[in-house]
Amino acid sequence: MDRFTRARWLLGDEKFAKLQKAKILVCGVGGVGGICVDALARSGVGQITIIDKDTFDVTNQNRQIYSEAVGAVKVSEFAKIYPNITPICELITPEFVANFDFSEFDLVIDAIDDMAAKVALANAAHGKLISSMGGAKRLDPTKICVASVWKTCNDPLARKFRYELRKSGFKGDFKVVFSTEEPNCKELGSFMGVTAVFGLNLASLAIKKITTTSNLS
Repeated sequence: MDRFTRARWLLGDEKFAKLQKAKILVCGVGGVGGICVDALARSGVGQITIIDKDTFDVTNQNRQIYSEAVGAVKVSEFAKIYPNITPICELITPEFVANFDFSEFDLVIDAIDDMAAKVALANAAHGKLISSMGGAKRLDPTKICVASVWKTCNDPLARKFRYELRKSGFKGDFKVVFSTEEPNCKELGSFMGVTAVFGLNLASLAIKKITTTSNLS
């Protein structure tokens, strides 16, 4: 018995071995990305690289895991807990994306809000991308869904994302996590019961994709 015994029971030895060999990149470790990273690490993913420039702020504490460390660099806090995490403290911009090597990763998870960076990620990491849409302003986790980026509804961020993807010439497809719930406020109000479920859906999609792929890098 070890920390991953129950993951092995669930997946079986062959699929769990794939998870142990996997290299996953998570862009953004806020309310959505942070929970996703935690779930991936607890499930047995071999190597996780995380990118985020932010430090924890007291206003993060309503939804972000490990945010009790106010003032600490987010990626560094995750790396303290999980030895298989490689932290990169950088702001994700289109310029950063253009100069970053995505080829070593089996999967790229987008949990950032900046639209220009999301579009750049989609174009740079097509074929291995899973993305989060807007988790703020919602209260009902039962309205969270998974679909093609081209098939979402009631999500202003996803609508804008599609527009910008088309404008960039992107013609691919990838899965996104989104909510069909209408926004409940104008400000970026947030509820961990929703943002965490977004992150857990990303982790579930990642594990399914990794364990059903025939060849990993």
